[in-house]
Amino acid sequence: MDGSIVIGLYIFVLALFAGAVLISNVPPTLHTPLMSASNAISGIAILGALVVAGESLTVEAHSVVGLLAVVFATINVVGGYMVTDRMLQMFKKKKH
Repeated sequence: MDGSIVIGLYIFVLALFAGAVLISNVPPTLHTPLMSASNAISGIAILGALVVAGESLTVEAHSVVGLLAVVFATINVVGGYMVTDRMLQMFKKKKH
């Protein structure tokens, strides 16, 4: 196995562990602001993925990975805004 693959896998596993610990300790009152911030970060990821996906005119591995990154980041952004909007609807006063 190439050394860079092992290092990348090691960083990925550490990020998974750190993310799980962080998310499990977020209090409910901070959930909505953190969702909005993560949506903004995913929007930046979409821009980066568009750059990678459109780098060449031929279909290569990085083009496919870039396309998948665009698709998944878009799903994350749209779903995140839907969840955030639904949570904010709970705080609005009901009209009678």
